[in-house]
Amino acid sequence: MTFSDQEIEREAERLLRALLWVECQPGVRWDHEACRRVAPLTLEIGALKRERDAVILTHSYVDPEIVYGVGDFRGDSYFLSQQARDCRARTIVFAGVVFMAETAKILSPQATVIVPDGASGCSLADSIDDSMVRRLRALHPDAAVVCYINSSAAVKAESDVCVTSGNVYDIVAGLPERKIIFVPDRLMADNLRAELKRRGVTKEIIATDGTCIVHDRFDAATIADARQRFPGLKVVAHPECAADVAAAADFVGSTGAMMRYVKETAAPYYLMLTECGLVGRLQVETPEKRFVSGCRLCPYMKLNSLEKIRDALRSPRPDQIVTLDEGLRLRAARAIERMFALAPAS
Repeated sequence: MTFSDQEIEREAERLLRALLWVECQPGVRWDHEACRRVAPLTLEIGALKRERDAVILTHSYVDPEIVYGVGDFRGDSYFLSQQARDCRARTIVFAGVVFMAETAKILSPQATVIVPDGASGCSLADSIDDSMVRRLRALHPDAAVVCYINSSAAVKAESDVCVTSGNVYDIVAGLPERKIIFVPDRLMADNLRAELKRRGVTKEIIATDGTCIVHDRFDAATIADARQRFPGLKVVAHPECAADVAAAADFVGSTGAMMRYVKETAAPYYLMLTECGLVGRLQVETPEKRFVSGCRLCPYMKLNSLEKIRDALRSPRPDQIVTLDEGLRLRAARAIERMFALAPAS
């Protein structure tokens, strides 16, 4: 597709307004020239969306030029799963990772669901499969199987209820079963035990050994050092972090909750113990806030790009199109729909 200089200039100005406070590469912020370079891409993606009746769901961890350049909805896994459920478009492009695109297909089976890079996995989702869940259930037949949303469709299909980092505590606390098989995040299971104990809720949590390759690398020593160097610092962590990190943080919550916390609190500095994409979003939406270096990159999320989104909309390859066995999809949908039913109103 070709666009006039006037169209490109208008698009570059739109992009610059959104991306002005964000780095396009380490140490270099977006400027007018950089925005002009990507403007033809974002314009073409916009045209292809209209032609294909498509929406683009963008996770907060993908690059800001995707989130603000072409995304129709942006947020964390729970918010985007709600958008997928309610979507009426013929095509859904999920700029995130494969398990998220699978969740969109589970909830919108009538749509063609596309993932920009079929290799965009997840260390948590890849740490367990459905056969492991069945073995655990056989060992603990009186337990409820609770799967974190960072899991495959096959694992969701073997589970009683799905949860996110934003609703895991309330949902597990409210389940009638005393014994809970929680998969696949070992560190979130540790934080779940601590929070249930704090609430006076007695549950036995049986966990598997998966961890997030971003969040399991943070340590409490980093927090202690940062607090010495930056008086008044607020430390914000994700429940996929280790328990000692969560205990040392000022706030622990889901991606969406972390954003709300930063927006609603006043502090001279923030240390975000999560994926760097969230810091990019906060730089856009709260340019007055100051962030201490400390976030980490998810290599899977960074496989997303404007070029891959454009190419997938033009002519998706088989590995970019999400397909699910219908019986499996229906079983997985029950676990997710139960999450929607049990999750506290936001």
